[in-house]
Order: sequence, then C-alpha cells, then structure tokens
Amino acid sequence: MNDREQYTPGPANGARVQKDGEKWTLVLVRELRHSPEKVWKALTEPEHLREWAPFDADRSLGTAGTTVQLTTVGAPTTMVSETKVTRADAPKVLEYSWGGQDIRWELEASGGGTRLTLWHNIDRRFISWGAAGWHLCFDVLDRFLTGEPIGRIVGPEAMKFDGWQRLTTEYAKQFGVEPPGWSPMAAKP
Repeated sequence: MNDREQYTPGPANGARVQKDGEKWTLVLVRELRHSPEKVWKALTEPEHLREWAPFDADRSLGTAGTTVQLTTVGAPTTMVSETKVTRADAPKVLEYSWGGQDIRWELEASGGGTRLTLWHNIDRRFISWGAAGWHLCFDVLDRFLTGEPIGRIVGPEAMKFDGWQRLTTEYAKQFGVEPPGWSPMAAKP
C-alpha cells in the first residue's frame, strides 16, 4: 500500500465563513512546518502548483501585474481562466482571481513554520465543497513540502476520495449550511 492509499484527511477544522450580504468568503487557516519562502514557491511556481493545486498555471503567479492562464485539473469540463495577479508581496501576500472568484493568500512566519491563510469567495451553495477540496489540497501541499508527495487530489477524483463526504458534511455543519446534493457518481461519463 502506498502513502496515497493510506492517506485519510483529518477532521474539518481551521475554517470559517465571512458573509458580506450575498457574498460569502471561505477562510481556511493551516499551520505548516515550512518557511514562508518555501510555501510561497509552492503557491506561485507552476512546477510546484502541479503537485497539489486544483489548477495548473502557465507561468509564475509571483509577480503583481502578470497575466496567467489557470486551467482546472480533473474537472469534467476543462475551464481555462485568464487572471491578473493583483498583489504579490513575497513571501507574505498573494492575490488574484480564479474563475471570477477572488483568492487571497497570507503567509505569516509562525513557530519556525508558516501560518497559511486562504480567503476564497465562493457561492454559498458550494462553500462546504470548497472547504473540503481546499482541506485535501492543503494536506497534499504539506506532504509535498515535506518531501513525501502523494499527488494531487482534486475535482471529481477528490469527491470520490475516502473522507470527502465526511469533510463536506462536517464543514456544512460548522458553517450552518446544507451540503450540496450532488453525487460524485454524477461526474462519471
């Protein structure tokens, strides 16, 4: 059995929602045992993003003003979105839009590692899915940075992954929303 087969996500934690009228923002915080500089590279460099993120980037996200093509990975229909990096203060703050949704990353040195905070504005109906998906991505990111990669777990593959439904349900309960009623089996052709 390989590390990926043995991987089970932990309990839903480190997440909250911020509401501004009809706009909902998912906020996820994760403590990583790696320096902000190392985490920054993982958030900005295409070869690192390919290891853990739900999208591929055609160039680095590390420079403000840069236009980057972000392509979803594992989705039934590939979505390519052009984004402009609106803020890139290495290794502290990164902001851009992905598919019309604002993404903000903050990296703060914390106890020899990094406190990584993600703000992602997302449709209220899918906020528990977003939390579960980013939870898996953060786990994969941590293992990648530790030198024990297990490969990306994104899109419909993530939804079929052991622990996905539990995470979605736990986050929905924490946020006071109903989990989406869509089955991962619906993603099969």
